[in-house]
Amino acid sequence: MLGNFTYSNPTKLYFGKNALDFLPEELKKYGKNVMLCYGGGSIKKNGIYDQVISLLQAGGKTVFEDGGVMPNPTIEKLYEGCNIARENKVDFILAVGGGSVCDYAKAVSVSAYCSDDPWGKYYLRMEDVENEIIPVGCVLTMVGTGSEMNSGAVITNHAQKLKIGHVFGENVFPKFAVLNPVFTYTLPRDQMVAGIYDIFNHICEQYFSGEDDNTSDYIAEGLMKSLVHSSRIALRNPTDYEARSNIMWTATWALNTLIAKGKSTDWMVHMIGQSVGAYTNATHGMTLSAVSMAYYRHICPYGLSKFVRFATHVWNVETANKTDEQIATDGLSAMERWMRELGLVMNLSALGVHEDMLNGIASGTLMMNGGYKTLTKREILDILRESL
Repeated sequence: MLGNFTYSNPTKLYFGKNALDFLPEELKKYGKNVMLCYGGGSIKKNGIYDQVISLLQAGGKTVFEDGGVMPNPTIEKLYEGCNIARENKVDFILAVGGGSVCDYAKAVSVSAYCSDDPWGKYYLRMEDVENEIIPVGCVLTMVGTGSEMNSGAVITNHAQKLKIGHVFGENVFPKFAVLNPVFTYTLPRDQMVAGIYDIFNHICEQYFSGEDDNTSDYIAEGLMKSLVHSSRIALRNPTDYEARSNIMWTATWALNTLIAKGKSTDWMVHMIGQSVGAYTNATHGMTLSAVSMAYYRHICPYGLSKFVRFATHVWNVETANKTDEQIATDGLSAMERWMRELGLVMNLSALGVHEDMLNGIASGTLMMNGGYKTLTKREILDILRESL
């Protein structure tokens, strides 16, 4: 490993069927006023809401609800949450839901007492947090983002046609996260597979960079193989506990900063996908799947040796009598077959994207330089057109 780094992850995890039992002990560490964030109401249908409310009330907490967090949290919703937090002098924010709810809770935590406009400060200028931060905890009901064990928070500004993520410092990580795989059973199939691909692409974003013999890449390969294996079982039987628990655990390790250590990282699929999301409000994992194959085929020649390794180590591609280019191509084809097996969206037109949007999407794509090639806007347009 050639890179120099420090590593710390302050989030405490409770994992398993009885994970929620530990919530009362964690809540004792924080003040009386708790802001409860959740999404569209599915937690009220599956019983998770009642369980959480019961524990909050038993702990003597005063609960201020902030429901209706959308899959791509908007800046308007962020302002609303900040008002709730300030007006009620919230001591703690509990996010119950998937990655969007966790992202939103972290965004509120840093924005509620921000003296500046948080959109400008954190998402346009990417400045550090200088104000009071409200602590956050997560009860996970959907897996994919890894938001339960990192400091990232993605917010969408539809008026500006921008969807931007800010990775904050260690002080913004959730204080704890409750991970019960059973809580993910009631997810609709399309949400489950979108989350699975989000996990896979998180790993790819950190894997397709660098040339050195890096331990992080070996960990990434193991996570990818586990995810592919468990995804196929979960497709056949969505309530297979072992498969869903492995998927949930892989999601956390895919983006809790571990496998990025000692190397550069790419993130261009996410940048393109997020820009697509700003124009379409499409499901995040599906925006990634729609552009991935065009992007990876575009950069493959610039990182050929890693794509060969990906083909052989992750997809078990046979190498006899093949050139490196053929091996790499076969690896990407194996990946595409698996994506189609999951039932992912494989082109942008299925998400409502049309030719007139492409220039705006390309302009709204943040350019990163950690992968095998720093793209130009023209290349982004080419990738978008190939993805239509």
